[in-house]
Amino acid sequence: MNLSLCAGLLAAAVLLAGSAAAEPPHAEDCTGWFARLDETVDRAGTRDAGSHRISGFPYLRSDRFLASFRKEVSGDPATFAVWLNHLRLLDEKARVYELRNLPFAYLRPLGVSDSTAAIVKTNACAAELSRTDLSKSSQKTALIAQAAVPDEYIERNRILGLYPLATLPFSIGIAHWQNETVTMFWRTVASDPENDTATRYEPGEKPADATQIQVIFTRTARDRLGIPQFSIADRERLFRTFAPIFEISTSGQYDRFGPLTWGTGLTPEVDVARPTVYRRLAFTRYRDRVLVQLIYTIWFPERPHADSVDLLAGKLDGLIFRVTLDSNGSPLVYDSIHPCGCYHMFFPTARAKVKPSPQPGIEWALVPATLPAVGPERRIVLQTSSGSHYLHGLRFDTGSRGIAYGFAEEDELRALPTIDGTTRSAFGPDGIITGTERGERLLFWPTGVADTGAMRQWGRHATAFLGRRHFDDSDLIEQRFSIPALPEAQ
Repeated sequence: MNLSLCAGLLAAAVLLAGSAAAEPPHAEDCTGWFARLDETVDRAGTRDAGSHRISGFPYLRSDRFLASFRKEVSGDPATFAVWLNHLRLLDEKARVYELRNLPFAYLRPLGVSDSTAAIVKTNACAAELSRTDLSKSSQKTALIAQAAVPDEYIERNRILGLYPLATLPFSIGIAHWQNETVTMFWRTVASDPENDTATRYEPGEKPADATQIQVIFTRTARDRLGIPQFSIADRERLFRTFAPIFEISTSGQYDRFGPLTWGTGLTPEVDVARPTVYRRLAFTRYRDRVLVQLIYTIWFPERPHADSVDLLAGKLDGLIFRVTLDSNGSPLVYDSIHPCGCYHMFFPTARAKVKPSPQPGIEWALVPATLPAVGPERRIVLQTSSGSHYLHGLRFDTGSRGIAYGFAEEDELRALPTIDGTTRSAFGPDGIITGTERGERLLFWPTGVADTGAMRQWGRHATAFLGRRHFDDSDLIEQRFSIPALPEAQ
């Protein structure tokens, strides 16, 4: 489902709900509705795992960024109301995808004619329960406590796997990979940047310059949490300006990327005939400021076997690249993972200094390269290896030409069209893409990471085997980097 379709459904729901506002549903009926709805969604397997369902508040969901405001919203009713609205919108959006993916046979027992009617009823009940529940200070306190998002680590596995003892062999393997990665980046710097085996993909539009980007940030209002409220046009301009160029060493179809599509199997396929980059707008916090993050993801059909016993090979692979901007729209830190949450690397600009790890023996911040501060008109080039799709080099563009790629919103993966005319999420109810399991899971389960190596949904990326770290941690940058000259928010 694209953004316009999702927006259309939400708009229809609001209009229909408004027409029935003269007779709002009773709270008791709404409690029952959410109980039946959740049971139906779980039974049908259409649960969306991208955000955290808040216990006791079935009409609200949280994520790590919003959860970071919990202590700050309790003393200010206006700020609490803005925070509450963000929680409500997270649930509303997830419900749209869950209900659109729900087979029609599951809707009839709910007493609704179609998914749009179910969305209308859900929104009306959410408004009613929010009004009745949160009129009590005790319920507000409970909400603030329950909005915390649990981490992605299975503590039982760490206990059964004797995690303190298992960290020794894991630490040796991880140190070896980190040393190899740094060496690989140095080799790339020393080599000829024009690689004959690399296929170059680039966005088709010229980037804005630094002044134009700063104007966008200056004119954009922020809500009471400090979250910028970009216009659609400005959001588009930001995504196109900071979109990277991909130079991918290519030796087979497995090195070409495209959109995910549903065929006849249990795992989505990749249409390599249409180079497509998925994008997501996110936010992080640095002290008292909210910083903008632009996230770009590409999907490959597979990671092929390098030999007969390759524990890392399997269906689907990808690369996620993130740009964190300061309050004027200038890049501060770049970082990258694969969609399994693996291979987390940071690439700070000279303005960000990595802090020492507070604890020995944990994965803190692998920095294979530091980048100079340049204007947005010079795109960053990501150089990746064939087969493994490892990121092995970054540089700024010198003006070569390549194949133009298109964009898609990452949320489209939550409701992909199927061959029978319905929709289905690329991700399972656990946030993992079915059929993308790797053999490495049999070795790494004592780290507590579920189904190590499998491709997973945003919000479900644990990125460290030693210690605890998530790609969407709200303080990920703040904890690891010192940025002394960070400008004030406009």
